[in-house]
Amino acid sequence: MLLTADRNGKIQRECSMQDQFLKQLYSHALGRMLLRPLVSPAVSKLGGRLLDTRASTLFIGPFIKKNAIPMEEYEPREYTSYNDFFKRNLRPGAREIDFTPSAFISPCDGRLSVYRISRGTAFTIKHTRYTVKSLLQNPSLAKRYAEGYAFLFRLRVDDCHRYIFVDDGAVSKNVRIPGFLHTVNPVANDYFPIYKENAREYSLLRSDHFGTLLQMEVGALFVGKIENRKGLRRVWRGEEKGNFAFGGSTILLLTQKGAVRPDSDLLRNTLRGIETKVRLGEKIGEKE
Repeated sequence: MLLTADRNGKIQRECSMQDQFLKQLYSHALGRMLLRPLVSPAVSKLGGRLLDTRASTLFIGPFIKKNAIPMEEYEPREYTSYNDFFKRNLRPGAREIDFTPSAFISPCDGRLSVYRISRGTAFTIKHTRYTVKSLLQNPSLAKRYAEGYAFLFRLRVDDCHRYIFVDDGAVSKNVRIPGFLHTVNPVANDYFPIYKENAREYSLLRSDHFGTLLQMEVGALFVGKIENRKGLRRVWRGEEKGNFAFGGSTILLLTQKGAVRPDSDLLRNTLRGIETKVRLGEKIGEKE
């Protein structure tokens, strides 16, 4: 059972049938054995092709109803496939982006946890120790984020799967790291170090207000693609960085020491094992 809080402090328990199924699958040896072919990129790509077909539009209506998706927040249009629907665009004005220069904002809708990175560039997610070195596979780059913060955004299947740049600045090229595609549901982290095993892609943003930020997109079960826009250019706060294809997924945003001070409710909730619901463009910290 997962605990989530809104920004007003109201805490809810979330326990969907999907959560229960994944818990059963990951918590038993037989289930983990059955998962092996499912988490391979080849299977996810095959699933992605099926969800690109016209016939897959039959899944859209039941999915909207089951997950109570507020379609009034999205641009009205006819979708050509399920993946076309999954990558839907928000209506202009559906999310309010905080353009205050000192405000550090969320790149996406999702459930957020915030972790302090140690001097040895390690942090712990649900009793699993991660190092920035293992995530990036780049020791020298990892050292730049020692004693900063790791902002972990978990996107559920009913969230908008488009994400933005959080500040003006110059963005680097995208660096892709191949891997598996485990679910990003927290239950999987109890059995696999998913964020250093899953396929992922990152880029650096030399931001105008928060030092050099590292934003990493992590693929997940049945996510066939991380679709980032090309880098090596000047970008602006609120500009779209990319989107995911079908499935839950994760964004990891790393900040350098002394660059950002996370909002206190986010740190407090994370220490209690509670994820905080945030929306694209809202303030989650400030310039330190």
